Amino acid sequence: MNYPTEADSMDWAAAGLCTIDWSDIDEVERVTSDFFDHLVAHPRIVRARLDNLVANPALLTLCEHYDILDKIVLFSDPDSGIRVRLHVFLPGYFDRPHNHRWSYASRILRGRYRHYLFGDAELDESIEPAKLPVLQAREEPVGATYALHHTMVHAVVAEPHTVSLVVRGPAVKDRFLVADRKTGEAWWQYGATQESPEEAQRKRMTPAQLLEVIASMREWKLF
Repeated sequence: MNYPTEADSMDWAAAGLCTIDWSDIDEVERVTSDFFDHLVAHPRIVRARLDNLVANPALLTLCEHYDILDKIVLFSDPDSGIRVRLHVFLPGYFDRPHNHRWSYASRILRGRYRHYLFGDAELDESIEPAKLPVLQAREEPVGATYALHHTMVHAVVAEPHTVSLVVRGPAVKDRFLVADRKTGEAWWQYGATQESPEEAQRKRMTPAQLLEVIASMREWKLF
């Protein structure tokens, strides 16, 4: 995608993402790579959105804080289901093998992580997590871009304060499965529409937490 010089706002730049055929992972990678290139070349676009995020309740309520991960939502289109996020991986981050409710693409902006791919499969309750083989292990350093289909089982171990840009596609199912290879357990997790108000509130990022993570990214000279 060739971005015009007028594509100097997040909403304008992200508009093209809403027409992606998310069943075509090659198209997903190609279009999102151009989008990531545009944001990296024009950091003022992200900076402007971050500067106004606390005053944007529609996006602020979608931002999430966990013990080992922050998710900052920069763009959300309810009609297409597309979201653009920043992920900040905190010390100790790792996750268990899992798939997703949606396909997505990612660009590493800072740090790196070890990425384990277990194959293209839809998990179910009968799976034996301890027997899931790692089919590919790769490093995702600064500048790495990849697109992942929602059926792909993967896991990440991140270097502290790794930052990535993520484009999340529309949800195609209401749950995904997480597998623990150490205990042999597996369980379903559901999207936000299935959460209780208490669960949603616990993970919602406060304005103070958002300002703190934005300050860190400025210190790292990302935007």
